[in-house]
Amino acid sequence: MAYINYYKILGIEKSATESDIKKAYRKMARKYHPDLNPNDKEAETKFKQINEANEVLSHPENRKKYDEYGKDWKHAEDFEKAKQQQQTQNPFQQQSGGNYSESDYSDFFESMFGGRGASSRGGSGVGFRGQDYNAELQLDLKEVYTTTKRTLTINGKNIRLTIPAGVKNGQQIKIKGQGGEGVNGGPKGDLYIKFSIANSTEFKRNRNDLYKTVDLNLYSAMLGGELTVETLDSKVKLKVKPETQTGTKVKLKGKGFPVYKKEGEFGDLYITYNLKLPTQLTTKEKELFNKLQNLRS
Repeated sequence: MAYINYYKILGIEKSATESDIKKAYRKMARKYHPDLNPNDKEAETKFKQINEANEVLSHPENRKKYDEYGKDWKHAEDFEKAKQQQQTQNPFQQQSGGNYSESDYSDFFESMFGGRGASSRGGSGVGFRGQDYNAELQLDLKEVYTTTKRTLTINGKNIRLTIPAGVKNGQQIKIKGQGGEGVNGGPKGDLYIKFSIANSTEFKRNRNDLYKTVDLNLYSAMLGGELTVETLDSKVKLKVKPETQTGTKVKLKGKGFPVYKKEGEFGDLYITYNLKLPTQLTTKEKELFNKLQNLRS
């Protein structure tokens, strides 16, 4: 087995403190995390080596064994027993651990344990929280006027959402635990969903209030009358006062947009009248307007 220098893997010196090891491990683990390096086999291998290195060097007893026995530190006791047996058989040969190279240890354990000297792939290193995922969901203004349900597919996993009425354009919600898997027992990341709301309606939205411009003919504006106006979910009848001017605003209380996560609460709807003058007047109509003009003057 090839010898792997765990100090080199973490980019630290053999004299590094426990704090140095912890900082180095966090830095390297973030750099080679699988979520940040998808489909990168080299990064995946590096990430495993980093965890192996931390498993050994972050524990004082394991580190001591590694410093003496290299990658075969897990079999230190077996190796000591084997050395004692060799000393018994040949007492004149010094069997000091310092006289063995890393390759000597590897060859010895290869022959005795069939390669079982390799470090496990697990490890009790510092746990890292999984990566957060971000997604964008496009909806229309009419769709978010009422509570709606959607199913998103994130990394092959279907996530069912209940979207409360009243969400705003650009609003972001968090779904806890639906992000990437944690590392070394760390918690899962979260899923952040941003809403992009298009507006295919004739209404303008400002927070929970809606605004709409409605055309008003000359005769209704001058004499008054009744006008039917469509809201987002119904129709309402408005009484137009005589001599209503263009640009006049009318507030319809509670006919605006639903308030987010406050069932039964709505903003207001503001109607602005836009006076539409008649066109293509007949000769008779022009005569009548001339008479009206003379009366007014």
